[in-house]
Amino acid sequence: MCLIFVIVQWEIKKSLFTGGGILGIGEKSREREETLQFMDASGLHLPASTGQKICIRLFKQNRSTTQYFPQTDLISSAIHKSISSRNGIQNSLHVLSLGEQIKQQIAREDIQFVRFEAADLHGVSRSKIVPARLFHEKAVSGIYMPRSRLDLTTNTKDNEAGQKNPVHFNSDIVMKPDLTTFSILPWAEKTSRVLCDTYTVSGDPLLTSPRHLAKQQLFHLQESGFSLHSAFTYDFCAFVFAEIMNSKSIAFPADHDQLFMQQLFDGMYCTGGSIESFSSAAGPGQMQISFEPEYGLKCADNAFTFRTGLKEIAKKHGYIASFYADTGDFYNSGLLSHSLWNANCTKNLFFSESEDFTDIGKKWISGLLFHSAALSCLAAPGVGCRKLFSKDVKDSQDSICATWGSNDNSRAYNIKYHGSNGTYIENKLGSATANPYLVFAATIAAGMDGLKRNLNFFNETSRNADLDQFKACSIPLKLEDALLSLEEDKYITAAMGEEFIRHFVAVKRHELETDSMDADRNTFLEYFV
Repeated sequence: MCLIFVIVQWEIKKSLFTGGGILGIGEKSREREETLQFMDASGLHLPASTGQKICIRLFKQNRSTTQYFPQTDLISSAIHKSISSRNGIQNSLHVLSLGEQIKQQIAREDIQFVRFEAADLHGVSRSKIVPARLFHEKAVSGIYMPRSRLDLTTNTKDNEAGQKNPVHFNSDIVMKPDLTTFSILPWAEKTSRVLCDTYTVSGDPLLTSPRHLAKQQLFHLQESGFSLHSAFTYDFCAFVFAEIMNSKSIAFPADHDQLFMQQLFDGMYCTGGSIESFSSAAGPGQMQISFEPEYGLKCADNAFTFRTGLKEIAKKHGYIASFYADTGDFYNSGLLSHSLWNANCTKNLFFSESEDFTDIGKKWISGLLFHSAALSCLAAPGVGCRKLFSKDVKDSQDSICATWGSNDNSRAYNIKYHGSNGTYIENKLGSATANPYLVFAATIAAGMDGLKRNLNFFNETSRNADLDQFKACSIPLKLEDALLSLEEDKYITAAMGEEFIRHFVAVKRHELETDSMDADRNTFLEYFV
């Protein structure tokens, strides 16, 4: 089979480059005319012929350039069954093809540096920058980095406390780029970036990697015949740097700066994330952005890119941008809007013309309700984040009940009804400081549990009533109680992985132990987190 594939690949390359040009849509190969099928970026193609078919797909336009680049997708239908997307052969060919296109783009745009980025436990970008001339070599071999930079705690003792094998924890990990995320950074001169997945030196996925956890839950969802359409909405604050550092009473907001906001919009668009809307929010200097929904992992990738890009763009304009949750009189939230679709993304499974919400939607949101305590720990992972839940609590109590509502922004889970494409759930538990990959992964895991167990809280309670009778639906007001709830939630622990939960809890308990002694330092650093 491999020999057949190599021959087919050679024939296509021979066809493509005979005559000194690259085939375009509608052109035909003299050598393999009867076996060639042409497809544009939208998936439209000429009528299929019999026998082996080889697709030549043209790339969608790269948003940071003005030209189209051809991508050859050499897949023979005769050997497709024996070469799946899970083994290394097909993936290697795709990576090599995509890598060549990136090399051409780097040369054409005169890119000097490539940033290899990965998300740490807190959703902060950890990266290594390499000269562009070494990109191809590093893309193949990977980038080595100490594991402690991603599984971040502040001292070695706590690092070891949460791990069964401290030696393994203190070893290197390998960052391998996802080449589909390569983009030029408009706000960083002659610099591009690529998001990475992380592996152990033996080649196993790093089980504490937030992006790996998100991909894993998305895979389980797709294996069940579903796809997720989702987007994050973030609140953040932007202030003038000098004024916020030298004033204890008042900070002058930066939300009046149209040029800053335009560059933020353009920068996100060029890196693959389209901002749908922007508005001023309740507090001074507080703003809110919403991304356009995307299928698959791109939702979380966009959010991760935004968290880094916002701070870098703001700094170029002399501002400090912060997602810090507890800013006194107002709160920076990070909600996840999502809807469940069928496998080919043609039908919204939350929408029904005959009723308000489908049975699948009811089971999904029931799963979210049932796992609210654990979800709140991952979605609101800081002491200041918990103040969102206690802002309306007058009596002394340890928890509140998770509720759902219809077009009711005061509820933990808010169902929006805007037609077949606009019926979705808002998970409003999230803080803007939360790791978007973890919120994304935990939301999928909880919703899938509702589907698997046929949970339905809709029959037992009205949509605007508190769920006092469901203990699991409570949201702890204190982070230490939320950590206990996370450990006790066997399903979420199994879905996210025991190693990840053990390490996450260890890091958060260390933060609780050192919170008071680090208060002054955190007052300064809150503007950068």
